[in-house]
Amino acid sequence: MSIIENIPNGRIVQTAERRLSAGLLLLLAGLAAIGALSTNIILPSFPSIASALGVPTRDLGLTLSSFFVAFAIGQLFVGPLSDRYGRRHFVLGGLAVFVIGSAVCGAAESFPMLIAGRIIQALGVCAASVLSRAIARDLFDGEELAKALSLTMVAMAAAPGFSPLLGSALDTQFGWRSAFVVVAALGTILAAYYALGAGETHPADRRSATSLRAVMGAYRGLLVDPRFIRPALAVSLVIGGLYAFFAAAPAILIVNLGLSSLQLGLFFATTVFVVFASGLLAPRLAHKWGARSIAILGIVLALLGGVLLLAMSNATTFPAFAVALAIFLLGMGLVNPLGTAITLHPFGRQAGLASALLGFLQMACAALGTALTTALPLPPVLSLSLILTGGSILALVVFLRHRADTHHGKA
Repeated sequence: MSIIENIPNGRIVQTAERRLSAGLLLLLAGLAAIGALSTNIILPSFPSIASALGVPTRDLGLTLSSFFVAFAIGQLFVGPLSDRYGRRHFVLGGLAVFVIGSAVCGAAESFPMLIAGRIIQALGVCAASVLSRAIARDLFDGEELAKALSLTMVAMAAAPGFSPLLGSALDTQFGWRSAFVVVAALGTILAAYYALGAGETHPADRRSATSLRAVMGAYRGLLVDPRFIRPALAVSLVIGGLYAFFAAAPAILIVNLGLSSLQLGLFFATTVFVVFASGLLAPRLAHKWGARSIAILGIVLALLGGVLLLAMSNATTFPAFAVALAIFLLGMGLVNPLGTAITLHPFGRQAGLASALLGFLQMACAALGTALTTALPLPPVLSLSLILTGGSILALVVFLRHRADTHHGKA
């Protein structure tokens, strides 16, 4: 069975002769992960940053929301421009801007300067993230595409899991500014690796010479195309729950359950193994039962995790919290790569633009999820459980509608 079932016009043909090598996988994973790494690496340093810059710790949440907003908006431009001019210049230019933004953050002597640096970081690194998916779509199709996206999405999900542990160690040993030095160095290494090891994956004969007006029209077209918007929205809603978990976990685990900052970092790190396992399972299960069926299973598992957390919100213990989150993350790890592959598959000639809009929706849901964790006048566990449950229900409804349309030949 093809991993994307019910595709019109018969058998899927791979878009390139290249196979998914270890080097290419490492490159795609690095491009996908560096934005997520730079987002969460500063979480353990919030008290140190607040003390150094003379602002309340709660105000440091703006370093996340400003990053997400700039990231979301920036990729709307990067995607279609890369469809017209190619991927290479935007990846390298974006990583250069990211390194500059990291330097501004590391040298910040005021809170506004730190926020400015975070915005510059996001505007640069969004190119790497959105174009990792577009490059994968340039090179692969069908099962190879799903495999590439599964493994790169594992890296993208693993980065925010391991980064708080790394950030905690850096803050303890070298101070909070060292985190920005490290991400700048990683951005430089990744740019060098890309420049030396990757060619242009979007050749001139596949590029679209479109105007800004045409791009806006193409975005509108994607937003009303059920083949795109339904799976994209389903994936984005689940991703929004993931970032809500990252935002709420410090308050739940440190304040409510009494974990130390090191234990918090270790907990984040252990969650990576759940995402890693589900990411490896996703293409194998999809090969046997179909991508859409396994994506639905993933959403149901995410919903189950949210419901379990909601049921225990009045008397949460660490083991119960860990089990509920593991179930949610297992589901997220299934639906994220498969839903992404389903979303992008029909839009090979617009891979950059489609990937950009998908990334925008994901970051918009991430911003909404993180904002709700603090805006809701409820205990942190209850807020998180409502966000996970509500988002998963909406994702399930949307994706089931997409599957029904597919079976009836409408998508």
